[in-house]
Amino acid sequence: VYPPADPLPGVKRHSCVLSDKPIRSEGFKEQGNALYSKKDYSEAFNYYTKAIDTCPKNASYYGNRAATLMMLCRFREALEDSQQAVRLDDCFMKGHLREGKCHLSLGNAMAASRCFEKVLEMEPCNKEAQQENKNAATLLEYERMADFGFEKRDFRKVVYCMDRALALASACHRFKILKAECLALLGRYPEAQSVASDILRMDSTNADALYVRGLCLYYEDCIDKAVQFFVQALRMAPDHEKARLACRNAKALKAKKEEGNQAFKNNNYEAAYQLYSEALMIDPNNIKTNAKLYCNRATAGAKLKKLNQAIEDCTSAIKLDDTYIKAYLRRAQCYMDTEQYEEAVRDYEKVYQTEKTSDHKHLLKTAQLQLKKSKRKDYYKVLGVGKNATEDEIKKAYRKRALMHHPDRHSAATLEVQKEEEKKFKEVGEAFTVLSDPKKKIRYDNGHDLDDDGGFDGGDFDANNIFRAFFGGHGGGFSFDSSPGMFTFFQSQTSSCLLKC
Repeated sequence: VYPPADPLPGVKRHSCVLSDKPIRSEGFKEQGNALYSKKDYSEAFNYYTKAIDTCPKNASYYGNRAATLMMLCRFREALEDSQQAVRLDDCFMKGHLREGKCHLSLGNAMAASRCFEKVLEMEPCNKEAQQENKNAATLLEYERMADFGFEKRDFRKVVYCMDRALALASACHRFKILKAECLALLGRYPEAQSVASDILRMDSTNADALYVRGLCLYYEDCIDKAVQFFVQALRMAPDHEKARLACRNAKALKAKKEEGNQAFKNNNYEAAYQLYSEALMIDPNNIKTNAKLYCNRATAGAKLKKLNQAIEDCTSAIKLDDTYIKAYLRRAQCYMDTEQYEEAVRDYEKVYQTEKTSDHKHLLKTAQLQLKKSKRKDYYKVLGVGKNATEDEIKKAYRKRALMHHPDRHSAATLEVQKEEEKKFKEVGEAFTVLSDPKKKIRYDNGHDLDDDGGFDGGDFDANNIFRAFFGGHGGGFSFDSSPGMFTFFQSQTSSCLLKC
């Protein structure tokens, strides 16, 4: 019997007892070698298996099959074959090298390093072992950095480290799970789900992958489905602490949110506000659900006239989810209620750009109109009346304000005060002219410009003419004596009217 040459370098030749078995096993091995050279690894695996079956004490057969399994990315099986090879022959250098590579691919850097060091003991100048040993040290460093980053909640850094670690340890489920978990914590749910699903396709009982899958659903506010995955993970691994905590949080968050919603439906806004606040304390990492909770609390706050707090809550919701239309609409309404029209317009513009509905267009136009109106003089404020004031109330308000700011009443004041009071006196007359004229009042209330319809630009307006027209008389003014609040009028026909005021 002439033993064939081993085409795989570094594989030691071993012989069995001279019989039919070694002839057959060597034949199987040679066929396996030929198929390996052609990159037909599946068939090569079959022939190496036949060789092992006929001669199970030959280390090279296990070594060759391990090499084939590595090419098929079946690293756990390859690791078993490599370990069996070195158990049969501790001097089998290729066996130690392959064992180290399998450990490295599976993410066990310490075990990999021990294997490479064993190779270097046998062959100190082995460049492949030297390089692989450096890779093992690099992998350990990425693990250390990832652990530190996770502790500091720097999830982007963890993802960065795991990407580089997986370039060295492509079959490490632990690294993949850690990356997926951090992707979920960063809100990158599709990527996280993809990684977890890949692992579950290979191992449907992987508790860590089930946990991550549930975590994605939980953070996407699909709480019922998330709980199912957490329960399944705990069934596979009863001591899985992360799955237990997430399951507890999911159930508590759902219950508290539903309590708040029920309280709101019952018009118990104080209770709803408190319940939403308690729900927000359960899990700061649940971005989507917390955005809804902030918006719900803002709605309850608006009902309680806590408008500034409601605006803050809507802003918090938008920070968590900048696509949350409902939060923009709620904040815009609060801005309208607090007469912050520029901010309201900005929010309604954002909404309308996203969803061009007729309702959103109407809200935007209303806010723009209110903004335009707010930039003019508020004649109602000038007279000190509400926007629904009657004609009689407007007249009484004018009478009171006109007398209050008439220049003659402030003739003894400083020049600065006189100018200020004169300005106010003119504004009072201007306001009365517009609000006492039904046509002008309608145009003013509707936000139309009054310049084309007898409005005022502050140039030729004469408040004294309006004052005389309202109080009667042919001119002249009035003066005050030295006692504060006491004054006499030169026009006797207006005195009775003024005294009533």
